[in-house]
Amino acid sequence: MRKLFLTLFYSGLSPKAPGTVGSFVALILGLLLIQYVHETTLFLLAFLITAIAIKEIDKYEKEVGEHDSKEIVIDELAGMWIALSICGINQENLYIMGALAFIFFRVFDIWKPSIIGKIDKTVKGGWGVMGDDIIAGIAGGISASAVYTLLDKFVL
Repeated sequence: MRKLFLTLFYSGLSPKAPGTVGSFVALILGLLLIQYVHETTLFLLAFLITAIAIKEIDKYEKEVGEHDSKEIVIDELAGMWIALSICGINQENLYIMGALAFIFFRVFDIWKPSIIGKIDKTVKGGWGVMGDDIIAGIAGGISASAVYTLLDKFVL
């Protein structure tokens, strides 16, 4: 059951780009949820999952002896849901905002600028695995919102 959770329904076992595959699964789940719940609920769910994941990752890392295994993608779910919940998504901009949040979250999660990279390199255990993705989600959500605002003003 732990592996199902940490690999986000085994999407983290993808042989190529498990983080991107996990993020895409999280995006689909988030877009489905956002049609039925308020974005603040999605935000709170992301933090509930984060709290559970930190404990489960700590246990998993002790068992396998490896920090931040590529198959663990529950952190992508938390980051993606945070990006979606703060970007200003609604029924009118659902798909474009979802795409922007996905792209920006992945850019920050892969590039790891500033504090994101520092957390990734220095914080160990579940907090380290989840922390960089939480900050990448915040940065991704803010960036998606800014770009959508510019698109809406000048293009759409």
